Amino acid sequence: MADPQPEAGGPPPDAPGAPASRRARREAAVAHAAAAASAASSPKTGRNLPAAIVVGLALLAAVLAGLFVWPLGFVLVGTAAGVLGVWEVFRALQTRRTNIPIVPVLIGTVAIPFSAFLGGQEAQLFALIAAAAAVLLWQSLERAEGAVTNVVGGVFVLLWIPFFVGFAVLPLHDTGLASPPLGLWPGLTVPPSVLQLVVTLLLVVANDTFGYIVGASLGRHPMAPKISPKKSWEGFAGSVAGAILIGVPGTVFLLGRPWWVGVILAIAMVGAATAGDLAESMVKRELGIKDMSSILPGHGGMMDRLDSLLFGVPIAYIVFSLLPSA
Repeated sequence: MADPQPEAGGPPPDAPGAPASRRARREAAVAHAAAAASAASSPKTGRNLPAAIVVGLALLAAVLAGLFVWPLGFVLVGTAAGVLGVWEVFRALQTRRTNIPIVPVLIGTVAIPFSAFLGGQEAQLFALIAAAAAVLLWQSLERAEGAVTNVVGGVFVLLWIPFFVGFAVLPLHDTGLASPPLGLWPGLTVPPSVLQLVVTLLLVVANDTFGYIVGASLGRHPMAPKISPKKSWEGFAGSVAGAILIGVPGTVFLLGRPWWVGVILAIAMVGAATAGDLAESMVKRELGIKDMSSILPGHGGMMDRLDSLLFGVPIAYIVFSLLPSA
């Protein structure tokens, strides 16, 4: 039997205006469902939310396990994160033909946190100065082209990542013990300075989580549209509210401090974490990249997770140093 002919004046079967076949309608429905599922998994921000939650919880569990059980493990995790962050920035800078002396920078990235753990603030600062000098010496042995930019970039990376990571390690040194333990905490008792770091990390997580939820659903007014268009004042308000919600009970029950200490710490942490996020966004926008890498599903690169923490931890260390003792 011959194929039915189109009616006079009507479109041919394959023309754009022709009614779709049953198979075409099924395929279109499947494609539409897949697109809807993809949009649901990454609403408004392009993130894979389930993957982001799983990865975030895994990272938090590893960090808290180190703090509560094996302090050296926390130093190893923090140092490894710093090494990955430095490598990401090194690769990103290469897109603009800035080749920082990566060998001394990586050595400094390992040495600075361990110096803070074993020797405290003085050792941390000495390791930074030694690493900066090594960057200058290493570059002087390389070609002269771009030397100033490379040296400045290398010292900037040392200050931005491993030096700030060192402030996350300092509370493990400032425990009042004769020396930082390489094994478990003596008597499995977590020192007060380490509990301060736990509260600090929980506040950083609260800042990111509540800011993301509120900003993704209610964000209308950008904070810095030229640097980070998706970061909104509504999200910032959500970060403050969420940080206070976590900070007040955290300081009361974990630290035995008054509730107002939690409010002060929460506001300071949100301000610092937001500044850290915007700083990394500024660097990425200058380099013309969206994420530092794709190593963490749903998060981007390691620096996309460290950005808030790198600014927040030093501020928390200073705030706790200025507040009266419990």
